[in-house]
Amino acid sequence: MTAASHDALERLSALLAARREDELDSAMRIAERAAGSTAVEEAILQSYLFLGYPVALNAMARWRALSAVPRPERAEIDRSTWMDRGEEVCALVYGGQYERLRANVRSLHPDMESWMVEEGYGKVLGRPGLSLLERELCIVALLAVLDVPQQLYSHLRGALNVGGTEEAVDGALEVGLQYAEPAARQRARETWVALRARTELEDC
Repeated sequence: MTAASHDALERLSALLAARREDELDSAMRIAERAAGSTAVEEAILQSYLFLGYPVALNAMARWRALSAVPRPERAEIDRSTWMDRGEEVCALVYGGQYERLRANVRSLHPDMESWMVEEGYGKVLGRPGLSLLERELCIVALLAVLDVPQQLYSHLRGALNVGGTEEAVDGALEVGLQYAEPAARQRARETWVALRARTELEDC
């Protein structure tokens, strides 16, 4: 995809997080022209992991009414493969932090660990329709709005881990920060600075 495609999908994701319903129709049209209808639907579908079903359902209903795109067929996939795919995708995103992440989430609740891997990374983020990098950049924009520095840090790093350049990740962050509160913008930028400093130390 082009930079314009990324920007359009990131902006749509950020607007969903910001509940900017008055801007959604325009953002959906722009994203469809720039990235295609499949990409728009995937960006909306994955938003439920972070924003919940109500926001994703309302957005999908809005998209279906706005676009001339027919409802797709249900994805054909063996649910028994979700855990294996989730482990693979999650390991790509978290890199050397993968085992620590799973242990940390397991210590909170073992069911949350399995849901994170099987549902989050296997069922949703491992789907076709968007590359893993494109998904991570949309997530960065969305999390910047939500003001969750710990999760933002993880997905900023995840975007880099799956091939994103610093320029691309910075661009996604800045898209999201246009819709964030001032204090959230400050925390997000501090999080990004801290990650880059740590990455530079690790590269030395």
